[in-house]
This record gives sequence, structure tokens and C-alpha cells, in this order.
Amino acid sequence: MIRITNSIPDEYAARIVERPDGYYWVDLDTSVEFGPFDTATLAFADMESISESGYEPVESLQEAEADLGISNWIDPETGEPAEESKPHLED
Repeated sequence: MIRITNSIPDEYAARIVERPDGYYWVDLDTSVEFGPFDTATLAFADMESISESGYEPVESLQEAEADLGISNWIDPETGEPAEESKPHLED
């Protein structure tokens, strides 16, 4: 456990790992390490910014596009997304 500064609460300090190249923070759900950061305080700040934003690092491109309301259909003739394609009218 890292206890570098009083600005990092104990429950978060346990998630910060020191490596030779810097400090990393560990996501409890996925065990993925994020970093490196120059200081434990910077690692903690990044951890806090992710949790406050609601961003999910493991979210797939399709899930992110669905959240934004982007269709997953691609026009087979032009290769453009549905939002940018025009109807193909036969003569």
C-alpha cells in the first residue's frame, strides 16, 4: 500500500501500485492498471477523474456509438454510416 501523502484516502491508496517506471492505479472491477504517473497523487487524481466522468474504460466502440445514438448499419455500396448515406434510387 502506498501512503505518500495525506491527500490520498486509505481506501484509494491500496489501489495505487509503485513500479520502477512510475505509479499505477488499479481498477477493482477489471484489475487493469492505468499509468504510469510521476507521483501517487497524479495517479489518484486520474483515478478520481475517471470515476467522476462516468467513462467506462472497458466500453466497446459499439456500446459507445449506441450511447450516442449512432446507427450500426453501414451502406454496403458506399461504406458510409447510415447517417451519412443517401437513398439509392434505381432508374
